[in-house]
Amino acid sequence: MSSISIKWLTGMMLAVLLPWKTAISQNPEQRTLTLPEVWKQAEVYNKQLQMQYLRVQGMDQKVKAAKDERLPEIKADGLYARVSNLAIYEDGLFNAPSQFPVVHEFYKIGADAYLNLYNGGKTTREITVRQTESELAREQRNLTATEIRYKAAAHYLDIYRYRTYEKVMLQDIAEREKELEEIRQLLQHGVVLKTDVLRAELKLSKQKMSLLEIRNSIKIANQRLNIMIGQPDSTDNQIAADSLAIAHIPMRSYEEYLADAYEHSFAFKISGKETALSELKLKEVKSATLPKVGLYAEYAYTYPQIAFFPYAISLYGLGQVGVKAGLPISAFYQNKHKKEEARINLERQEIEHADTRDQVRQEVRAAYLRYTEALTRIEVARTNIEQARENFRIVNNTYFNQLSLLTDLLDAETQLLQSRFDLTNAEVTAQLQYYQLLKATGNL
Repeated sequence: MSSISIKWLTGMMLAVLLPWKTAISQNPEQRTLTLPEVWKQAEVYNKQLQMQYLRVQGMDQKVKAAKDERLPEIKADGLYARVSNLAIYEDGLFNAPSQFPVVHEFYKIGADAYLNLYNGGKTTREITVRQTESELAREQRNLTATEIRYKAAAHYLDIYRYRTYEKVMLQDIAEREKELEEIRQLLQHGVVLKTDVLRAELKLSKQKMSLLEIRNSIKIANQRLNIMIGQPDSTDNQIAADSLAIAHIPMRSYEEYLADAYEHSFAFKISGKETALSELKLKEVKSATLPKVGLYAEYAYTYPQIAFFPYAISLYGLGQVGVKAGLPISAFYQNKHKKEEARINLERQEIEHADTRDQVRQEVRAAYLRYTEALTRIEVARTNIEQARENFRIVNNTYFNQLSLLTDLLDAETQLLQSRFDLTNAEVTAQLQYYQLLKATGNL
């Protein structure tokens, strides 16, 4: 029965070691990246952000187009026609008419211009609307960029997490291999049972299987980051040594973060711009009843002269300049429901803006508490490592002095390994929660 167990363990270890050695033999292109470099590449490569940049550029052109409306309108036109004889039906429509000869050619060439002086503030308001829309597009672009940075940071920190796991696991495997040799020597001297060797071998094979899972997780995280920053899947991203900068982050109070969020939060700014657009829409509807005043001028050459009596079969020129004014009287009764609709939309947008403010406050509060919690978890994890290390030292000494069981030693090893994993996970979580806090305050 024991020989079957040994064969099974040997086969299992080979199955684990073969892909493990294959993974080691692979040599993909390596590249060391800092997080700012990742953010820069992600912003350049991301398609959504590229569309947002183009949208901002389009909005800027709309602002310029709205300002162009202040320039005078100038128009040139021309007309050429062949004119028939004038038929005069003296004896009725069913009798032959008399033909009155006329000039058979008619043409007119002229130009006119109009300069708006006042149109209820429509032009100025239209410029303000386009400027607000441009600012709104910029805030939406900034929000998209922040979300991309946060997502890229998550992928980047995943690579850091699993690479640290890999180092810890490699160290643990080396220690377990050394320990296994010591247990085998004890077996040869008849100090321990065969089952102790089998359990140690099983533990080592599980550790190597865990190492394979960790390395596969590194590959998955690498691919996700490569896709995001436009690199080939084969690129093996190495993390810069100073990736975690939690120790250098000055701690601030919740009230400071909240005040920062009200000033810089992109979601809050977007909601404010949308509210401002609703206000401008209401003003625009209200201005529909205001008069319009403008200067106009026109001049044209016409042939023949048939506009004034006596007529003349010759070319003549005529121009005029003056002021045009108009009042849309029908707007006084046609605009009532439009104005009410705009007022309701503004009220709804103001409520939505207040709701966004509450959401920002809630998001900042949650991110702040999770961040401080993660910082506390780091200190607890460090303490746990010291306790687990001391516990392992004691159990290790007692086992090799035949004062404790192998199960106690394996449990102590597992606790020490898990405490090291917990510290790495706590550090990564704290960093990610800090980026979440920056994202909530609009500073990422």
